[in-house]
Amino acid sequence: MKLQDYNFQLPEELIASFPLKERSKSKLLVLEKLISDRYFIDLPELLEPNDVLVINDTAVFKARFLGKKASGSRVEVLIERVINESLVIAQTKSNSKLKEGDKIFLSKHLHFLTLTKKRQRFSEFKFSLSVEEAIKLYGKVPLPPYIKREASELDLQRYQTIYADFQKCHSVAAPTAGLHFDQALLDSLTKKGVKIAKVTLHVGMGTFKPIREPKIKDHHMHKEQIEISKVAADVINETKTTKGRIICVGTTSLRCIESVCKENNGKLKPFKGETNLFIYPGYKFKITDILITNFHLPFSSLLLLVSAFAGHDRIMLAYQHAVKEGYRFYSYGDSMIIYPERTIL
Repeated sequence: MKLQDYNFQLPEELIASFPLKERSKSKLLVLEKLISDRYFIDLPELLEPNDVLVINDTAVFKARFLGKKASGSRVEVLIERVINESLVIAQTKSNSKLKEGDKIFLSKHLHFLTLTKKRQRFSEFKFSLSVEEAIKLYGKVPLPPYIKREASELDLQRYQTIYADFQKCHSVAAPTAGLHFDQALLDSLTKKGVKIAKVTLHVGMGTFKPIREPKIKDHHMHKEQIEISKVAADVINETKTTKGRIICVGTTSLRCIESVCKENNGKLKPFKGETNLFIYPGYKFKITDILITNFHLPFSSLLLLVSAFAGHDRIMLAYQHAVKEGYRFYSYGDSMIIYPERTIL
């Protein structure tokens, strides 16, 4: 298994810069024994009563800030985690070096951040006002780096799932497989007898971090906060017991439940804590039966995860098909539903 095996050529015009007008009208590549092309709105036809959809109900907050040093140098600050009402952990982009004590002004001599502890990748900053107020006044939607435009009012709504819980507003990236659901589609699924289990994984910027280590297993994932309620655990366990299928909506939902099962001999239990589970080919899945996901970047941990689930060759064939058929890629792009290699006879 070489890192170079997880590369593919993607025409730039297939990177989706904007969402479709209607969420559920995106394409859906079905990766079963054969590859077929559907639309996301067809999902109820692919699921059965007693299946359970595991969805991530985290919400994205306006984690991106643009400011200037006293010298006039521009600085971009992207919050990774909020520590308390004024302290955050963040990464920066700047055309000049930052040092401890530097102030980054968000407005002319009014509000600013102070760099309190400098680290190689993530540093600590203190706001001159509360983090909550700063987000309201100056925060911007943290669009992924491959979307080459400024965030707009549209993104406040569309870079968010319709089931996001705004009491859990701690993610710096959306769980994008969930962006395809609208209320009518969810209603159609529940009417059919498909159950919904809500779990939480707060997505950090590590989701966009490419793997650079020559040996894939040496890659380290950033820790992310997860939570599984007793209600969700009971629904998922009952479904498994009654031979229903566990269908994860997105790699975040999958990593959430697999993390807990891995530490509990394959059993899902209520949990609140952190995970840095890195899933790559060779991983033995504990509970997930089917995965719904978007298309992922070359050399990314997410591409390795779906390759572990479906098999490297099948994933690469599916991606080649998607490129040929003009599927839209990445966060605002189209989706696929993956039946794992072990179920294909």
